[in-house]
Amino acid sequence: MRLVLNNKSPFYQVVYFVNGKKTTISTKTTDLEKANNFLNEFQKQTYQVPVQQIQCISLSKFRNEYLEYLQASKSRHYVLSVKTSFKMLINFAGDIPLTRLDLRTLDKFVTNTFSRTQRGAGLYYRTLKAAFSKAVIWNYLPDNPLKKIKAPKISKTFPVFISEVELHTILNNTKEQIFKDIFFTAFYTGMRLGELVNMKWNWIDLNQNIITVKCSDTFTTKSKKERIIPICPALRNVLLNRLPKVLKINTDYFLFSRLSGIKFTEEYISKKFKKIVRAAGLDEKVHFHTLRHSFASILVQRGVSLFVVKELLGHEDLTTTQIYSHLTTENLLSAVNLL
Repeated sequence: MRLVLNNKSPFYQVVYFVNGKKTTISTKTTDLEKANNFLNEFQKQTYQVPVQQIQCISLSKFRNEYLEYLQASKSRHYVLSVKTSFKMLINFAGDIPLTRLDLRTLDKFVTNTFSRTQRGAGLYYRTLKAAFSKAVIWNYLPDNPLKKIKAPKISKTFPVFISEVELHTILNNTKEQIFKDIFFTAFYTGMRLGELVNMKWNWIDLNQNIITVKCSDTFTTKSKKERIIPICPALRNVLLNRLPKVLKINTDYFLFSRLSGIKFTEEYISKKFKKIVRAAGLDEKVHFHTLRHSFASILVQRGVSLFVVKELLGHEDLTTTQIYSHLTTENLLSAVNLL
């Protein structure tokens, strides 16, 4: 329990912990002597959790417990990224008790990682910060040390996207029809790969020409929300061609699956796409998520507002969608022409 001054208030604040969670209360005075008197009285009246009550746990044991907790609510990809982040931290700092992770060690870890890979440093910072916040709630840490370290500033690049001509180049290099349909659907809906492999026929309404990306017991969207995507005429033809083969069996059937009815894994589709892209001689930067970027990019270039694109992509925040704002070149040209 201590007195602090910050830029949020002119008054001295008392900082203390309740069940491992950092809490503050204002002394309502700028006078240090009066603030100390307030602190003394507050200490008499308030039960402070002793430091020794913070549970001791190693980094690896906390990692295992945290990963088990994430399994029920997070995607396989996110869980894997958390696992990688802990692996890199343990390699750097050793499998030490969680409470021994000081600011100096973490700052060096972030800085050293950033010198090798900017995006890796950003990923490790975000995932570990979230993990340590949970450690505070679980009473393994008194506070989150990464909150005191600035996030690494990563240079931003424009998202890679392909044209409709390049899409057809990919399709022409794809032998199996089912993979042609997957790539085509991704390009004209902007759906995430996880959504595509989990899509069932009961998501599709060909009367209203809409796809409803649904949440269920076995699948949840990244935003935890359902959304509607209109079906364009070209995509409708693709769906109609697949319809007789599957819908007679079960409307709960996966739209894209193996012959046995087992859905494809994201990794399998992603690797298949990358292999075809290389065979087609396209840019090495093109990967499956590029199809989602391409959907958004084409819409923006054709005058669709960023707000509408945000809803179609299922973004939580408009700032995420604004990575496509540079494509509104007409507005940029109009602005410069005013000079």
